[in-house]
Amino acid sequence: MPSTVQIERHDARTAPLDVRLAGAHLRAAAYAVSFPEDPPMIPEADAEDLRHVTPGEDVQLFLARDERGEPVGWATLGYSTEQNLHIAFADVLVHPDHTRRGVGRALAAAVLDAARAEGRRTITVWTGSRRPAGEAFARALGAEPALPMISNELRLDALDAALLARWTARPDSEPYRLHHFTRIPEAYLERTAQVMMVMNTAPKGDLDMDDWTITPEMIRAWEDSVAAAGEQRHLMAVEHLPTGELVAYTEVFWSPQRAPLVYQGATAVRPDHRGRGLGKWLKASMLQHVRAHCPGAARVRTGNADVNAAMLGINHALGFAPFMTRTEWQGDVQALTERLHALGATPSHRQPEQPARPAR
Repeated sequence: MPSTVQIERHDARTAPLDVRLAGAHLRAAAYAVSFPEDPPMIPEADAEDLRHVTPGEDVQLFLARDERGEPVGWATLGYSTEQNLHIAFADVLVHPDHTRRGVGRALAAAVLDAARAEGRRTITVWTGSRRPAGEAFARALGAEPALPMISNELRLDALDAALLARWTARPDSEPYRLHHFTRIPEAYLERTAQVMMVMNTAPKGDLDMDDWTITPEMIRAWEDSVAAAGEQRHLMAVEHLPTGELVAYTEVFWSPQRAPLVYQGATAVRPDHRGRGLGKWLKASMLQHVRAHCPGAARVRTGNADVNAAMLGINHALGFAPFMTRTEWQGDVQALTERLHALGATPSHRQPEQPARPAR
């Protein structure tokens, strides 16, 4: 590993713009190699989004520079300061022109040191089949595949309009009403937080992770982050009229600057309201909405756990087809650190101390 690789560490809330831009350009370069058919990422929007951190969470940024001071690698470490205090979530990438030079190992060592300093015992990281080196790296460090996923993609011009019409036809007498939101109205904010927590029932595989609590403050922060990145979040929710409770929801994310691609976010139905076609109603209604209100949209991409048969069945009926596989890897922080040290990886810091965190 080249000893000249140096790592800068920053708090995401206070990181200088040039650091965030450097990371965003590195992300864009790596993305372009893995997804050449996609519209390119927009570094300026990504850099703005990086400084938006959800209340009750911290995010640390790591920028690797070579001997000339040029950015060659990037990593993030995120974790809650209020829930699941044992776990942290990492992302590590190396510029495509600087792989196999020890940059990834140096970044991983820095990230693990930071996780250990925060008292985290477990760390997770995603890899995808479009970037096979990531999976090889995770295996080499001794991480375990905890949650296998599959990403599916739908071409909007191949949608079956008759199927959408059938799935969105509902009896006038039924006790449900469909809502569409971009920014959640105050009157629905607490109810939206409650229905979002239904995602705790989604498959977790072998992940060492407790259920998450979602708050209205978190939702507002997510909305601000989406807006800062120049994106739109469209959320549809089903209200149970007798109780006023939101019992199901789905969401998509779309950027006019990257118009062809739409990202499908979470879809969930409360267990006691399943089996009534609410998931089909939501998904079909959202696709109709995307076609009408997201000009230039051509493809919708989504991800599901391999064992989530119900949602996979809906997606396949709509015409979603496999696009790539994804895996969430999990590892013990101490064991991974020892493995990295055995490989000779020790982070060299350009900044001896992390900038002070803002008061919470």
